[in-house]
Amino acid sequence: MKHPIRAALAALCALALVLAGCSAGQDPGPASSAPVEVEFGLRPARTPHPSAEPAAAPAPTQEPAPEPGPSIEVIDGITYVNGILVANKTYALPADYNPGVDPDAQSAFDVMAQAAANEGLNIYISSGFRSYDYQAGLYQRYVDRDGQAAADTYSARPGHSEHQTGLAFDLNTISDSFANTPEGQWVAAHCHEYGFILRYPADKVEITGYKYEPWHLRYLGVETATAVAESGLCLEEYLGIDSVYAE
Repeated sequence: MKHPIRAALAALCALALVLAGCSAGQDPGPASSAPVEVEFGLRPARTPHPSAEPAAAPAPTQEPAPEPGPSIEVIDGITYVNGILVANKTYALPADYNPGVDPDAQSAFDVMAQAAANEGLNIYISSGFRSYDYQAGLYQRYVDRDGQAAADTYSARPGHSEHQTGLAFDLNTISDSFANTPEGQWVAAHCHEYGFILRYPADKVEITGYKYEPWHLRYLGVETATAVAESGLCLEEYLGIDSVYAE
């Protein structure tokens, strides 16, 4: 039989050993899993879901390309804009340019006149080709009568007249009243079908530089004349050019 005092002392010693181990940070229990290290002040990186797709990069903004300007070519002093011969207040013809009436324009007019005649209408050419010298004399007479500022609204300076191209015709009565005649109304509605345009419309005076001339036709060919007529533009607008004297 053990001595009671010795047994009590042994129990106290065992308790002391247990308490000493706890105060030293030892875990008397079974080994736990490895500790997780966390860096202070940083959130752990979040693993993306496997099904998540990366955000598409925004498409780069692209400035619209500028519209191309008219193609202007000068051959032997004659100006062609997008392949069309031009004579207006900005673009002049040489004094020695003397082609006469353009045969294609004359043929197209003859076909148009016959079509009008089939409907009981009479259209004819009152003024066709004019040389540089003829236009110079005509313009000067208007200047002497009305002054240059007024003459410039209805008559071209020499070298600037479409009549010198051989592609322009004045029809019937050279008067605003022509617009209200059956012939004038028919021409306005149908001339593009034969390759002509009304060159100086009433609502384009500030652009063409000339007063309304319902009698003045310009030959361009059926395709171009139809495109101009359907656009509602005058020739300057259609080609992207102006019509202004330099001085």
